Amino acid sequence: MATDDTLDDLPLGKVTDYVDTYTPSLLQGIPRARMREPLGIVEDDLPFRGGDAWTGYELSWLNRRGRPEVAVLRAMVPARTPRILESKSFKLYLNSFSQTRFASRAEVRSTLESDLRLAVHAPVMVDVLPLDQLDSNGLGHFAGTCLDTQDLEADEYEVNPELLVTRGEVNVRESLFTHLLRSCCPVTGQPDWGSLRIQYAGPEIDHAGLLRYLISYRNHAGFHEETVERIFMDLTRRCAPTALTVDARYLRRGGLEINPFRSTQEDEPSPLRLSRQ
Repeated sequence: MATDDTLDDLPLGKVTDYVDTYTPSLLQGIPRARMREPLGIVEDDLPFRGGDAWTGYELSWLNRRGRPEVAVLRAMVPARTPRILESKSFKLYLNSFSQTRFASRAEVRSTLESDLRLAVHAPVMVDVLPLDQLDSNGLGHFAGTCLDTQDLEADEYEVNPELLVTRGEVNVRESLFTHLLRSCCPVTGQPDWGSLRIQYAGPEIDHAGLLRYLISYRNHAGFHEETVERIFMDLTRRCAPTALTVDARYLRRGGLEINPFRSTQEDEPSPLRLSRQ
C-alpha cells in the first residue's frame, strides 16, 4: 500500500488502468504534515477536533454465488490521523472490489477498515449501507444565516485572510453558511465545489468580509482537508472566537464525496446530506 511523501507517484492527473479485482496496493495516503506545516499547525498539539467524512456511492462486489451487490460506503477518517486518503487512489481501490467475491457485507466492511487503517496509519470507522438506508436519511439543509443573500462586490479570488474582520465589542453566537465555496485540486487544477458552514461564539464577524474571504478561495489550490483547516486557522487568528466549527460539504467527484469537519468542541459532523450531494 503506497504512502509516498511526495505527490509525484499519485494517480491524480495521469492515465490509469481500472483494475476490477481486489487490489489493496492501489490505496495511497498523503501526509497531513506537508499541508499543516505552512499553516502553523503542530501535529502533536492540534487546535481542533473532527475528521474527514467520506461517502462512496460506487461500491459494488460479488457475493458468494457471483451475484453483484451494491452499497454506499461511509468512512470517518479522524483529523488526528497522520495521513489523508488520496481520492483517486481511493476510487481505483474501490473499483477493484467490483469483480471480487466476498462472503458477506461484514467481510467487505472489515476489509475496508483494515486497508484504510493501513493507508492513514490509524483506525478508521467504516459503514457499508444498503441503498434503502441512505434513502431513509433523506436530504437536509444547513441551519442558520445564508451569507449568499448579500449584494456585494467581490474582486479577490486568491486567499486573503485580511478580509476577515470583527465589528463591535459584543460577543455573539452564530451559524453562517454559503454555497459559493470553490477551490481547486492542487495536482489537476480541476474545480471542487461545495457548501460551507461556520458556527462560532465570540466577537461578531463582519458578514460581508467573511463572504468575500470565502469567495477568495475560488482559485485556491488545495485538498479539501487543507482548505477547511486553512479557513479554521484564519478565523481563529483573525477573529479570536471562543468556540469554532468549520464544516464543508463538497460535491462528489468520481463517486466520492469528502466532507472535512474541524471544531473546537465536537468530534463528528451531524449526519446531513445537502441537496447538491
